[in-house]
Amino acid sequence: MRQPLLNELVSEEDRLIQQAVRAFVDSEIMPVRQQLDDDKDHILIDKISEKLKVMGFQRGVVPETYGGLPQRSVVGTSVLMEEIARGDVGLAVSLGCTWWCTRPAVLANNEAVLRKVAAVFCGDELRRGCFAMTEPEAGCDVENPALHGKRISTRAILDGDEWVLNGSKRFPSNAGISAYYCVVCTTDPSLGDEGIALIYVPHPSEGLSFGKFENKAGMQADRNCDIYLDNVRVPKENRAAGPGEDAKLLHINLTLGRIGSGAMAVGAAQGAFEAVLEYTRNRIVAGKPVREHSICAGMLADMAIGIETARTYYLTAAYMFAHPETYGPLESPGHLSRGSIAKVYGAEVAIMATNKAMELMGSYGYMREFDVEKYWRDCKEIQLWEGGAQLGRFDVVRGYYDFQMSDR
Repeated sequence: MRQPLLNELVSEEDRLIQQAVRAFVDSEIMPVRQQLDDDKDHILIDKISEKLKVMGFQRGVVPETYGGLPQRSVVGTSVLMEEIARGDVGLAVSLGCTWWCTRPAVLANNEAVLRKVAAVFCGDELRRGCFAMTEPEAGCDVENPALHGKRISTRAILDGDEWVLNGSKRFPSNAGISAYYCVVCTTDPSLGDEGIALIYVPHPSEGLSFGKFENKAGMQADRNCDIYLDNVRVPKENRAAGPGEDAKLLHINLTLGRIGSGAMAVGAAQGAFEAVLEYTRNRIVAGKPVREHSICAGMLADMAIGIETARTYYLTAAYMFAHPETYGPLESPGHLSRGSIAKVYGAEVAIMATNKAMELMGSYGYMREFDVEKYWRDCKEIQLWEGGAQLGRFDVVRGYYDFQMSDR
């Protein structure tokens, strides 16, 4: 049994779509979720992704005006990310990062870029998108708004009517398998936010290449590898917006990423919770089900408290983001603070919940056939990406006071 979502936060349409996606996850993902992490050639992963494409997840990244679908609110999108992550976080990441890739162009209403990406994502072929941000040297400094883009090393130089890109990116999701890359770069680090540029690079492009796929603990559906840009040329119109505006779009994408991370963390925690509820109902110890013992019931209660509060908070942050007329500009520190709370808290709840689930199941919780260890592996990565737990905390406090960090 699951607690209902607040009517004030989630629309009836979003609930109906959520129910359809939940049914899909139960029938198509849950029975094979353990096989996904062994699917190094993406045969099964692509088969499931193709079915999600048919459901509208791919066309949904493009506005209806350009041949896509009506745009879902951040609340509705987050609810769907939670549901898919309940089956497999890697699939949710791959879908979410394709959506993440197109957001800057959508928010900037860049018609030139949107027409190009629409031709790709609204077609019949399975396609993915990549938002390329983190770098080998600067790491999460690229994601730190307090550094104003000064540590970004990937450069974009305007040469006539073309941008020339040079640099590299590390760990971006959907790297090496995407049709479009939204690359975070700088025209001049000394310009700070004015120099930040988000530039769309199609694949293939001359000078665009990739390293080997990372061998991770899990999330096989989320491909990660280094991206190399060696004098890559793209049209001038492929910049998302312009000086100053691209920095705002980057800050908005950071907030969206963190709200989505919170939703995926809750999905992983929910999946583990459902598994351990079933196990403790059927496992008999000292003459009665495990969950009928008071200490075990208390552990299950702690899991439920964490999951329900983390879910309510990410929905609250998403709802407030969707109403900037009331809660402030989308690029504001307040929205990033709330998104960071959703991610930091959601990931810690998921880690707590999967730990407790494994404790309740004993060594069975460590066995792959019981699925909990999969969620345990996946939720840890949610905590680590997009700046990690500590940078997230810095962004939390910036919603309350002007916390500064040295860029030295």
